[in-house]
Amino acid sequence: MSDVVLTLGGRSYSVACAPGEEAHIADLGRIIEDKLRTLPGMGKNDSRSLLFAALLLADELFELRNAEKVQASAETAPSVAAAATPDQLEALAERLEALADALEVPA
Repeated sequence: MSDVVLTLGGRSYSVACAPGEEAHIADLGRIIEDKLRTLPGMGKNDSRSLLFAALLLADELFELRNAEKVQASAETAPSVAAAATPDQLEALAERLEALADALEVPA
């Protein structure tokens, strides 16, 4: 096991990690520290500031995951035209033409 010292909100925390993970843990610590710096009144209450930073980061992760799900769904869902048979497309075209004719205003 290795240890990494993270400085968050002016306090140092020793975090144990697997060998080779030190740089990754340090990068994560920098992300948390950057988020803490965006909070007004940072440092007045360390645990509360860390809680809000964690909530903001979790919200960002939540939004990213939802965006990925929407994108994956759009990529895997077949389009109506691709899923329809030629007969279905012909029937749809005829219905649309009939609706257009019904909506035309006589001159």
